[in-house]
Amino acid sequence: MSVSPGLADLSRLYQTEFVRSARAVGVLWAVCTLCFAIIQVVILVQPSWIGTSDVQPPLPSGTLGLFEVRNSAHDLLTPLPSFQSVAVLVGVSLWAVWTSVLCLCLFRFCSAATVYKICAWLQLTAGFCLALACLLFPDSWESPEMKTLCGDSVRKEHHQSHCSVHWAYILAILGVLDYAILATLAFVLANRQDALLFRQLKANNHAEQMENGL
Repeated sequence: MSVSPGLADLSRLYQTEFVRSARAVGVLWAVCTLCFAIIQVVILVQPSWIGTSDVQPPLPSGTLGLFEVRNSAHDLLTPLPSFQSVAVLVGVSLWAVWTSVLCLCLFRFCSAATVYKICAWLQLTAGFCLALACLLFPDSWESPEMKTLCGDSVRKEHHQSHCSVHWAYILAILGVLDYAILATLAFVLANRQDALLFRQLKANNHAEQMENGL
């Protein structure tokens, strides 16, 4: 039994387009992963998670993040006592996403499907930790640091003070969605690579059968 030349050419054309589209999407996924890994650093260190808005003297004004800056070279960034758990979760998220960036080097040594799956699980871990950090952050709104900046009326249930969340916290929330998208895309790319490998093995087996038949 032989395969018609037209059908064979169509199969090769489909496989070529399949590989090209998978590579293009993979490159876009890798660039987005690297970009958000850099943004994650900004989310962690920027003192802009919460701050004052439209205040008049003598009320205090400013912003607050997860860390306080010190002059000591050995302890330059120290987590605020009330935000230590949040800072640790964001730090774990940062570690996970940068590990996924470093795993991109494994494309030279491992199958693409395996690398995509490893990165996908790392990105899911990063997203979970970041989501948990965003959920725990309001629990610290009654801390001494928050009351100093926002007043004694600050509460996690209702925001009656002159403070509001700032762009770093909003960016962290958007980061959770971004991680979910990147992880889902990585799983899709891994499945596509598995499907491509299956087609290649099937084509090789068919070619061997044809040779044996001849």
